[in-house]
Amino acid sequence: MQVTGVHPDIIHVHEWQTGALPLLYWDMYQVLSLKKPRIVLTIHNMEHYGECRKEQLGKCGLDGSIYGTEDKAVDDRTIGHNPERLSLLKGGIVYSNAVITVSPTYLKETLCSGWLASTLIRNRDKYFGILNGIDTVIWNPATDVFLPAKFHAHKPEGKKICKHYVQRGLGLECSLGDNHVPETTENGPLIVCITRLVAQKGLHLITQAIKHTEELGGQMIVLGKASDGRIQREFEDLANLHNQGSSIRILLMYSEELSHMLYAAADMVLVPSIYEPCGLAQMIGMHYGAVPVVRKTGGLADTVFDMDDLSNQEMANGLVFDNASRFVFEGIEEGSLNSALDRAFRYYRDKPDEWNSTVQKVMEIDNSWNNTAGKYVKIYNSVRVVC
Repeated sequence: MQVTGVHPDIIHVHEWQTGALPLLYWDMYQVLSLKKPRIVLTIHNMEHYGECRKEQLGKCGLDGSIYGTEDKAVDDRTIGHNPERLSLLKGGIVYSNAVITVSPTYLKETLCSGWLASTLIRNRDKYFGILNGIDTVIWNPATDVFLPAKFHAHKPEGKKICKHYVQRGLGLECSLGDNHVPETTENGPLIVCITRLVAQKGLHLITQAIKHTEELGGQMIVLGKASDGRIQREFEDLANLHNQGSSIRILLMYSEELSHMLYAAADMVLVPSIYEPCGLAQMIGMHYGAVPVVRKTGGLADTVFDMDDLSNQEMANGLVFDNASRFVFEGIEEGSLNSALDRAFRYYRDKPDEWNSTVQKVMEIDNSWNNTAGKYVKIYNSVRVVC
């Protein structure tokens, strides 16, 4: 704790992988420190909980059996089993001075469902929901080194060049001629979906979006890969079916450079997650002028507001936008997704001036860490001990 000779005020840890640190600190190391730092835990995804055996904590110098109670770190699902097991994430929640998750709506969802809900309710007074931000130095279309043309909200022309560049590069039908003049007014929007191919991300909805986008006369690019071999093979089959055509590309890889170009090229960004603690794709997409089509859950519900909301005024990070023109659906069935895509396509094709205005609006929304960091500082100050 004193390697540099300086006592920290706050030790900020993340996820189950660091969940044992609050236990170790308060039960072993804090006696060595005159000034006792406070522990803040951020949980990015409650699905991963750090299951371990009690004796495994012994390798860290702790007697794991003392944490095997419901009010400490026992995994509630194993109570009464032989052997009972521990959850490092639950222990981190109990032993931290403040617990943060990555959006206000995800906080509400985790209080209502999941086996950790009872633990979070017992610790509700120290549990907070703060939206993640995006790094607008890395993700900035005005300075992005990966783009063939730069652009921003008040000079958007470069976005059309980026779209043309990606379409040509991937062999899709191009929306612009060689002089950047539209070849046809019938070209539909370009949708991108950049994601890990796991169940959380709504795989059946991604598959349906590919099909429905083609039916509507649009274009879609999926960029991502699966860790599960069965899912990878399913998307390989889809790629073999679609990748020789002129409207769909399924790219089963990870590519930082390509993801930058796809966000810049996209008219719409699709995020159909079954659950999403925060989500960055919709925020990055908006910063690059891609109108989001998302399922209403977690951080997606906190950052994307539907154009048909009856209030006609939606709050986005403190800024009010009239007639917010983004597309949200609530169900997990294909029909809900189809309806959102139908509305988005109609708006894109029938109201080009309004669409361009929407693109400018979403690019101006501040989803940077500048808008978020102060909320963390407020929590740090609320738990910090001044000696």
